[in-house]
Order: sequence, then structure tokens, then C-alpha cells
Amino acid sequence: MSYSCTGRGNSQDPSSAKKPAGGNPGRDAGGTDRGADGTSDGSGSGSGSPQRPAAMKVKKGCNSAEVGVPVTTEEDLLASAVISPEDVLGLQKITDNYLCTPSENIYNIDFTRFKIRDMETGTVLFEITKPPSTDKAGDKRDMDPNAGRFVRYQFTPAFLRLRQVGATVEFTVGDMPIENFRMIERHYFREKLLKSFDFEFGFCMPSSKNTCEHIYEFPPLSEDIIREMVLHPYETQSDSFYFVDNKLVMHNKADYSYNGGT
Repeated sequence: MSYSCTGRGNSQDPSSAKKPAGGNPGRDAGGTDRGADGTSDGSGSGSGSPQRPAAMKVKKGCNSAEVGVPVTTEEDLLASAVISPEDVLGLQKITDNYLCTPSENIYNIDFTRFKIRDMETGTVLFEITKPPSTDKAGDKRDMDPNAGRFVRYQFTPAFLRLRQVGATVEFTVGDMPIENFRMIERHYFREKLLKSFDFEFGFCMPSSKNTCEHIYEFPPLSEDIIREMVLHPYETQSDSFYFVDNKLVMHNKADYSYNGGT
């Protein structure tokens, strides 16, 4: 079975609640992916579904200081038996470790494709696809348990001036239905929270293949911050937390360069 959905989400810059405005200069904001879990593919082809898109609720990204969420630390969460969305919203910096193990993904959620496009021009900035599994016993024994949980991205400086991008994600689920599937993604430069996104996938049928496009609306960045982010590649990082029924089941990480790969 295949399902598709489209959602729109906002983020808030912790230092400003103004709505982003102005044009989009990111027509040349191409990027390449250096992730351990995917290969770069600039084809831009999508996986359409003949079925009517399912409704997906999307919650606005928030900053914990603005909504009164208690501050949490990575050490506190690593000692917790269950980690909730409110717990990760209280984090004040990027995590050094993964907050859950791959074995906690009991729903066998597997992300197989990810594509980013400029919403103004429709230009595909990059697309990554997970290579097929070989299923060899020897490979599994030698495999890093965290393989596929980290991605390194390379963009041009123009990407930082984009106001809106669409991120299409394709994933499969195992033989159990998934209730209340939710993702919280938090982006930091050094130890400053830049933006936080909060998306709700909703219900996923068992043994299904799902395609969703999340619309990211970026807060404006100051020229000083943009300059520093370009000059210091990979000091911009993100945590992506995935929850089912308000329990953390997956945690992925990424870092970013905006100097065009130079």
C-alpha cells in the first residue's frame, strides 16, 4: 500500500517572532549530500500516489523558552526510561549522543528517500535514496549500529537566504500500525537554537509505504549569522526526533556546510 500527504509547518527564530518576508534569492542554492545512509541523485523525480493525499496535521515549531517548557539536559534524558516530545523541546543545545537505540524502533520505520526543493522555483536542490539492503549475515555483524542515523549536507551560501523549501520524505513501516507519528527537528549553530520544527504525520497503516512533503518556512537570519555559518562549516547541526504515541523511537543527526563544498 502507498499513501501520500502534504503538510505545512512554520519555525520560529528564538530571537524573533516576525513572519519571514521578501523574495527568494536561492535559485542557485544547490547542495550535495554526503550522508552515510544515502546516495546523491539530482533527478528530482517523485513517487506519486494515485490515492487521494491523506490529511496531516502540522504543528508550528517552537522554542522552549517561549512556551514555558522546562529546560532539560542530555544527561537527564539519557537516564530516563521514556523520552517525550516535551523533554526534547527543553534541550538548549545539540546532543552529543543518540537518545535512543536503533532497537527502540519496534515499528520498523525505514526512511528510504529524501528530497528538498525550492518552493518558489520548484528546483530540486538534492535528493538522496537509501541503497538496497544486501541482507548478508556477515555484513550485519560488521555493521555500525548507528549507520544511517547521520547525514552530512553541503549547500551553497544562497541556501541560507531561502524562505521556504519543501522536503519530501518516503518511508515504510512494519507490520504494526503507527498511531500519532510525530517528528521534532531542532537546528543549532554552535550552541544557539536557530529554528525548531514540529510535524505530525498522524496514523500510518501497517506494511505501508508513505510519502509526505513537509513545507519548511525559515525565519530570516542576520547577515552576521549567515557570514559565520558560511565561514564555519559543519558547526550548524540538527537533531531529528521521532515519536510514536509520545515516546521517542528514533533519533537522527545531521550537520551542514554552506560554503559550496570548498
